[in-house]
Amino acid sequence: MIAAKNVSLQYPDGTVALKNINLSVKPGELVYITGPSGSGKTSLLKLLMAMEFPTTGTLEIMGRSYGKGQTGPIRQLRRMLGPVFQDFKLIKGRTALENIMLGMRFLDIPASEMKKNATEALARVGLKKKANTPVENLSWGECQRISIARVLARKPLLILADEPTGNLDRENALNILELLVGCKDEQTAVLITTHATHLIPANQNRIIRLKEGVMEEAEA
Repeated sequence: MIAAKNVSLQYPDGTVALKNINLSVKPGELVYITGPSGSGKTSLLKLLMAMEFPTTGTLEIMGRSYGKGQTGPIRQLRRMLGPVFQDFKLIKGRTALENIMLGMRFLDIPASEMKKNATEALARVGLKKKANTPVENLSWGECQRISIARVLARKPLLILADEPTGNLDRENALNILELLVGCKDEQTAVLITTHATHLIPANQNRIIRLKEGVMEEAEA
């Protein structure tokens, strides 16, 4: 699913975000990417979403590599991804259900199936009763759940969550992590970046640490 070999990323201003990263992720794996702010966590996710491309090294996602200008292949890749962003990227003035359905608009899914998938995803995150509520009337924690439901409705093969517990209290943060862990199945891998290592359950089986762009260690 993910195979990175000696991958480095340097931005145009000269900033080296990642240095010689080696990473392998298989379907069905749950991986935590930890490290302080500026350690390269978000840069790694950008590589996996083909928003950035390796300066050196090789990176394969879903069995192939990607480069600048490969619009069609990148679009196909992103249809298989489920990103969970820090700022949610929800559209105000639209309901929770509408926001989830908008997240599927490029997947060539019939409208009736989109609504069914969106409704099921809302139920899965415990917000079925909020389906017709405008997102600006939801709490921060509820908006985070909507962003996860939007991903679930897409039925992705790889979920990428960037600091999903930011700005949440401990109880809500743990609930969000539990939801994301529950997204993993035989086909779907989940990668979660976080600096809040104290929230990671002790029984989680794979933690990767980044420091100043360098992968310090991986636990399996």
